[in-house]
Amino acid sequence: MSMFKKILIANRGEIACRVIKTARRMGIATVAVYSDADADALHVRMADEAVHIGGSASAESYLVIDNILAAIEQTGAEAVHPGFGFLSENSTFADALAAAGVAFIGPGNFAIQAMGDKIESKKLAIDAGVSCIPGYTDVIRDADHAYEIAEGIGCPVMLKASAGGGGKGMRVAWTLDEVRDNFISAQNESRSAFGDDRVFVEKFIERPRHIEIQVLADSFGNTVYLNERECSIQRRHQKVIEEAPSPFIDPATRKAMGEQAVAMARAVDYKSAGTVEFIVDKDRNFYFLEMNTRLQVEHPVTEFITGLDLVEQMIRVAAGEKLAFAQDDVQLKGWSMECRVYAEDPDRNFMPSTGRLTRYLPPAETANVRVDTGVFEGGEISMFYDPMIAKLVSYGETREEAAAHMNDALDAYTIRGVRHNIPFLAALMRHPQFIAGEMTTGFIDEHYPDGFSSSDVVHSDPALLVAVAAKIQHQVDQRATRISGQTGGGVSEEHHYVAIVGEREYPLDIEDAGSASLVQIDGDTYRIEFDWQPGAIRFRGQANGQPFTMQVDREGIGWRLTHNGTVNLIRVLGRRIAELNRLMPVKAAPDLSRFLLSPMPGLLVRVSVSEGESVDAGQELAVVEAMKMENVLTATQAGVVAAIKAEAGASLAVDQVIIEFE
Repeated sequence: MSMFKKILIANRGEIACRVIKTARRMGIATVAVYSDADADALHVRMADEAVHIGGSASAESYLVIDNILAAIEQTGAEAVHPGFGFLSENSTFADALAAAGVAFIGPGNFAIQAMGDKIESKKLAIDAGVSCIPGYTDVIRDADHAYEIAEGIGCPVMLKASAGGGGKGMRVAWTLDEVRDNFISAQNESRSAFGDDRVFVEKFIERPRHIEIQVLADSFGNTVYLNERECSIQRRHQKVIEEAPSPFIDPATRKAMGEQAVAMARAVDYKSAGTVEFIVDKDRNFYFLEMNTRLQVEHPVTEFITGLDLVEQMIRVAAGEKLAFAQDDVQLKGWSMECRVYAEDPDRNFMPSTGRLTRYLPPAETANVRVDTGVFEGGEISMFYDPMIAKLVSYGETREEAAAHMNDALDAYTIRGVRHNIPFLAALMRHPQFIAGEMTTGFIDEHYPDGFSSSDVVHSDPALLVAVAAKIQHQVDQRATRISGQTGGGVSEEHHYVAIVGEREYPLDIEDAGSASLVQIDGDTYRIEFDWQPGAIRFRGQANGQPFTMQVDREGIGWRLTHNGTVNLIRVLGRRIAELNRLMPVKAAPDLSRFLLSPMPGLLVRVSVSEGESVDAGQELAVVEAMKMENVLTATQAGVVAAIKAEAGASLAVDQVIIEFE
């Protein structure tokens, strides 16, 4: 077969942009498809052609096979790359493309069907000699049946949607008392997300690591594994940070896992790029979890350490080419890490954040930093889709070097207009146990049991932030005195301030020293240099000769500085003003404890209590669905329901009142 001249990308966002970049480099024309909400999206702007395929909801556009087939016919595309999500693992879609004579840039239909069903995939894995977790591999009839199975296996158990993915339809029952309710929740979530309510049960491996093997196969019987990725840093079963290789896997385990992954791929006659996921216990025993018959979100880390473009390889395999290399040719060079940047509020239990990106400045791409994104400044984060903004990827010769590049890139990543999880990512990257490579899939729950609060992250050198804020304030004061009509004709070379951070005060002196400023704080001197101008929100500088990247926003009469995963409000006042400030009354925050507020925009699935009902702490009050995930809202304390302010089926805004208590 000859190489394709035009391909259609049946997806949106960053993965559509990612595929377009490789296709363009290969000289292949691209067709984007878009919904009403994505009419002005980046992938639409980047593609050679774009076709509208329906309404904003994915069920009206990206999931409508007939609309995508019509776009193919309209544009004459010869092949379709499905990206991930949407129709990427839909065998009906693959069949429809085959019937239309259009190549599917992915595996064969049998592989999609077999691996898309977690019950059947586990049976195939056992037949292929792949190590599997003990469990029940048939469909569970009901909650009572689930209880019987869990009783036989022994808790804890994982209840998992057979058609699931992305962490949806998954619940852990630590005790038998939790099995029935968790089964029903997993079933409901699976039905909502996948239209399939089958759930199975397997033994839950405590303190596991999530490690996956990238495989690549052609149509000529050649199958290779491209080393492993560690994906143990997860929240709600969704990956947050990935890296390749794993700091835990030794060469012998890597080889054994790779060979079993290849056996799994061959068992389903796999063709294209795919991923076999395993969980690994503390003794490096590994167990098959699932196989994803598509490109993974985290594929860039494998590309960095192998030097391969996986999208290019998928296209070449779909065009009928043989793999140009064998297993012995696969490299493992250096280290790569990926952080998933999301529009979500980590201080509000990671609730999705929607709205317009009023400022968007990703870090510069270099040989050590890559940004896969599908957004731009002025664009909008829609409520209709996954709130991913970008994948931030770093590379280094060592794990330490890759982490250093990632930390610097996170400090530089500038997003305004929506909330985002960069402070959380930066805090994770700097966590001592992550630095040591000691992690499990329970890492986030273990270290942030009460959730994440950016205010709880302590900067390693608070005085540095004070010194930077002092230089900024001094620069602003100097500029103000130069305005026409001001008296004094300028400022002196020395100035005396008090910086206020929370309840702590830092008396300081600042002195100009050429392009730098010398800031005296608690007997220490900081030589601060940077070229910042009022209005700039990101700048690079040096502190005592050490480079740093920092972000600054004006907030009231103070400055909000973002650095090293910390967000700090610092007010820098003259000595006399600081003295008077101590006499100012503190405004008390309103008491909202009598209200249950919606923590996110979403659909109110149900209200679980009624007016006049007494509730206990921990009792379910309501369920809100957002991004097809059910979020159960519970009572923080005992009380009596005074009024129900929103009914099931209502579309909720952030902080909208659902229930009022007496």
